Amino acid sequence: MSKRSLDSLDVAGKRALVRVDFNIPIEQGVEAIASYDQRLRATLPTIRYLLERDCRVILCSHLGRPGGKVDDAVRLGPVGDRLAALLAHPVENLSDCVGPEVEARIQNMRPRDVVLLENLRFHAGEEQNDPAFCQGLARMADCFVMDAFAVAHRAHASTVGITDLLPSAMGLLVQREVESMGQALESPRPPLAALMGGAKVSDKILVLENLLDKLDQLYIGGGMAVTFLHAQGHSTGASSIEEDRLDFARDVLRRGAEGGTRVFIPSDLVVASEFAPDPSQCQTVDAEAVPDGWYIMDVGAGSAQAYADGLRSCGTIIWNGPMGVFEMPRFSEGTRTVANAIAGLPNVTTVVGGGSTAEAVEEMGLMDRMTHVSTGGGASLEFLEGRELPGIAALPDI
Repeated sequence: MSKRSLDSLDVAGKRALVRVDFNIPIEQGVEAIASYDQRLRATLPTIRYLLERDCRVILCSHLGRPGGKVDDAVRLGPVGDRLAALLAHPVENLSDCVGPEVEARIQNMRPRDVVLLENLRFHAGEEQNDPAFCQGLARMADCFVMDAFAVAHRAHASTVGITDLLPSAMGLLVQREVESMGQALESPRPPLAALMGGAKVSDKILVLENLLDKLDQLYIGGGMAVTFLHAQGHSTGASSIEEDRLDFARDVLRRGAEGGTRVFIPSDLVVASEFAPDPSQCQTVDAEAVPDGWYIMDVGAGSAQAYADGLRSCGTIIWNGPMGVFEMPRFSEGTRTVANAIAGLPNVTTVVGGGSTAEAVEEMGLMDRMTHVSTGGGASLEFLEGRELPGIAALPDI
């Protein structure tokens, strides 16, 4: 994927419109923003690059799903304040993202000024990729930098339409995402392993279809493991089974056996009498001995250690999805064991998908010990599926 990079775009002294992704869980309270600011930190290299070249930096992002209407609960001001602290540079929060008042403020910007436009999704034209809204954004800038990988799978005004109106390029974050995941898919250091977890097989079908023939090892955990265990004939208690994915699970097991991909399913499991953070009863059982009416909550300690040991022998690891119900601390040990094992492995490339996997790695303080942690949940999945991302495809080729 050869797209124009930031160092090939003439930005010196220009007004640079930068699409970032500051869509963080602000509903947890503004005082907690510092606890989940990975996406803000990830944009700092691009912003600093532009400041070093005396740009007037115009940042734009969405936050939440206001549905094309102003919603005070998802204003970007608190996020801009946190960014200013991280950047150690003033960031002015504007009251809108388009219109005469915004344009007047942009006209008065000085070199190295940074402004953050208000939530793009306060205007319906953003998600509709409306030409008039695109024009409203483009009038304020001389060039456009796409640095929001997490929304690169959305064909919106600020990801796709804007590229028809301004000289454009990938930001440093998007470039790193594309290069890191692209290398893991196209020229991985062998052996190549995929560690797949999360709630549903259906969420990972296209990823598995794209990866399976390339893999040396495949490890299954999380809610996905329930369907794979059931496909093998095991009782899975009260846990949800994707009945319509059982044949797919069997096909993965068959293709793995025939194609030389070793597929690992948990041999022991942590189960609970209720699906709750603190159930009345909890125990570890063999995979074929899940009690009726109980819920599978995590891979067992034996499976987690076996996964960890196997992954240490790999050259490239693609990880997407926790091994258990990680958000409940009592059922996070499987994920923690695997994450700690692969973090910082010498001569091993570890590519971590976004969403809940990235949140788990961030919570454990392991971000800097992984080769690459994606900022995009849905976007990273679609990339691993081999699909074209509109926000990347719209950028000019080299």
